Amino acid sequence: FFFNAHNDIFEEVAKYRAARRIWAREMKERFSAKKPRSLWMRFHTQTAGCSLTAQQPMVNIVRTAYQALAAVLGGTQSLHTNSMDEALCLPTEDAVRIALRTQQVLAYESGVANTIDPLAGSYYVEALTNEMEEEAYKYFDRVEALGGVLEAIEKGFFQKEIANAAYRYQKEVEEKRRIIVGVNEYVLEGEEIKIPVLKIDPEVEKKQIERLNRVRRERDNKKVQEALDKLRKASEGDENVMPYVVEAVKAYASIGEICDVWREVFGEWEEPKIF
Repeated sequence: FFFNAHNDIFEEVAKYRAARRIWAREMKERFSAKKPRSLWMRFHTQTAGCSLTAQQPMVNIVRTAYQALAAVLGGTQSLHTNSMDEALCLPTEDAVRIALRTQQVLAYESGVANTIDPLAGSYYVEALTNEMEEEAYKYFDRVEALGGVLEAIEKGFFQKEIANAAYRYQKEVEEKRRIIVGVNEYVLEGEEIKIPVLKIDPEVEKKQIERLNRVRRERDNKKVQEALDKLRKASEGDENVMPYVVEAVKAYASIGEICDVWREVFGEWEEPKIF
């Protein structure tokens, strides 16, 4: 599973704990899992890029650190920490290094990973976990009532929920019911961005195109086509396509060529219009 870590530390910890509970219960009661390992919910967490601000970007280091802390307290197995400059550009090497060091300080200096579920038993965390779990099951019921996940996607349910949540969030920020440091409070008037901003040399694109063209000239194009044909046939059926993807990659098919096969077979999904 892949989760995102946002700013409210206790809410985030409760979210992960509730998810772990739900997974264990569903595996045991609905799917009759016999192995204890089947009840373990393995998940990766990435800190919330959408929470990073272009204003006072160095404050993003603090945001990311707290989000990472919440993820570890909630039991994540792996972690990605965003860089402080990602609201402005692709991250610089220094910004990436700070993000990495944030994880390393958590892992080796803070002691936060010394025990499993360290906030268990806290009345507040347990209450939030119970509430989160209850609300999650209500969502499951709504999705089931719509006919399941595929029907809910076709009806635009998830897109509408995301859009409504984004609207509520932005409205709270603009009305100052949700404080964002440096954005709607503690603002620096006339602020100038004083951190290095990564600029990509156009030569990078040119060199990559040249490299790709060279690969296409030197590879065995008959072998590539055969691999892509096998991938197409597997995609049209119900086989696991990964072995065919691997075969295509070994033949030096490009990502674009592989994706073109899937576009032919599955078409391109268009997000339903929601109002």
